[in-house]
Amino acid sequence: MTERVSSRHILVTGGVRSGKSKYAEDLAGRLGGKVIYLATAQALDAEMRRRIEKHRRHRPHDWTTIEEPVQVPEVLSKYQKGTTVLLDCLTLYLSNLFFKYEHLDADGREQAVNDQIIALAATVKRSDANIIIVTNEIGWGVVPDNELGRRFRDLAGSANQTIAAVCEEVYLMVSGIPVRIKGGKDA
Repeated sequence: MTERVSSRHILVTGGVRSGKSKYAEDLAGRLGGKVIYLATAQALDAEMRRRIEKHRRHRPHDWTTIEEPVQVPEVLSKYQKGTTVLLDCLTLYLSNLFFKYEHLDADGREQAVNDQIIALAATVKRSDANIIIVTNEIGWGVVPDNELGRRFRDLAGSANQTIAAVCEEVYLMVSGIPVRIKGGKDA
C-alpha cells in the first residue's frame, strides 16, 4: 500500500440543515489546489432540483463538479496530491446504493451496501488527495416507523463510523458551528 503524504481526510457530520455543506465548502476553498465537487444527489423531484441548483450557484466557478450517484470510489481514486475532493454527501450515496440493490433481500442489500462503504473507506485511506466528506447523523431524528427506514438509519450510522475511522479529522456541525470531534487542525 502506498503511503500518503500531508493530505487531509476530513468528515463533516451533523443534523439536517446544520451548516455541513457550507463548512465543507469553506474548508475545500482553504485547502487550496484544484477542487473537485463530487455530488451524489439525483434530481428526482422538483424540491431536490432546487436544492441542487442552490448548491451549484454558491460554489466557486473554478471548481469542477462531477455528478456520480453510485461509482464514488472509482471517481475518488482518480485524484491525487494537489487536489481537494469534496464528496457531498455520504448519506445520499448510501441511499443511491440502497436502491441500486433493492432486488436483493434485506440482508443481501445491507451486505452489498456495506461492501461499497468498505471500498470507499479503503479508497479514502490510500488516497493522497485532500478529501472532505459530508454526511448526516440521521440517527438523531425521529425513529422510522418501518423496517426499511430503520435498516437504512442503522446502515447510515455504521457507514459514518466506518468513514470516520479512516479520516484523521471529524467535525460535528451544531447550529452552523463546527465542533472538532477527532484530530484536526484549526477549523
